[in-house]
Amino acid sequence: MDTNSNRQWATVADSLRRAIQEGEWAPGDPLPTTAALRERFKASGHVVSKAIQHLKNEGLVTGVAGGRTRVRVPRPHAVRDSERYIAEKRNVLEPTDERARYGASEADTGIAIDELYEDRARYEVVSADTETARLLNIEAAESVLQRTYTRRHAAGAGITRATSYIPLDLISGNPDLLDSGKEPWPGGTQHQLSTVGIEIDCIVDRVTAAMPTPAERDDYDIPQGVPLLHVVKISHDTEGRPVELTRIPMPADTVELVYRTQLPRWDECR
Repeated sequence: MDTNSNRQWATVADSLRRAIQEGEWAPGDPLPTTAALRERFKASGHVVSKAIQHLKNEGLVTGVAGGRTRVRVPRPHAVRDSERYIAEKRNVLEPTDERARYGASEADTGIAIDELYEDRARYEVVSADTETARLLNIEAAESVLQRTYTRRHAAGAGITRATSYIPLDLISGNPDLLDSGKEPWPGGTQHQLSTVGIEIDCIVDRVTAAMPTPAERDDYDIPQGVPLLHVVKISHDTEGRPVELTRIPMPADTVELVYRTQLPRWDECR
């Protein structure tokens, strides 16, 4: 592309960025069609497309190839602090109304569940795949309760999703734990497990990263070039058994992972 063409698409991108920042289009609004933008800026389709792609790379607009481009709805910054697990365990012992005040949404983003645009929980009994069975130390194809939580903080925003697996025989003593209609459960998973006599003693988070698939990029509304963090959370009971596994994909541009390790004093090591 020649220098003049470079200047053209950069000028179009600057104009669109300024129009968005000044509120001509609100988060979630579609941008005008390519034909309309060509007319507005007296530019070629190639120049308009190059400008739009540049704004997609910035994370200012979003959209799949061949579809309408819209202003990206900003995702709230999430802080995932390992100390949350201590707070969740303490919360198990609180009365119901107190337990209901604290949950994953509040812990990650500060947004209360009743303020979310979308909050869905799907329960399904499935056979554990090989990797899930290995991490839970159960037989492959053993029945597990698969719980999928899908949330969206605002209309047009990317989703957040967590998928949990619990061996079915551990929780069959309480039918309420198999009922998605009981969600949101005050006190979350640690309290649910406590109703069948399981106390969580240790939680291990394993974090890897990979570039998202096209479907993941669309679902999570991830800008081009941003990886997806994959958190695998494994909860162990006081006997050392893995009793629950959760897979949590998180776009890397809007999440901060905080891990704290309390080290023993020297006099405790002797």
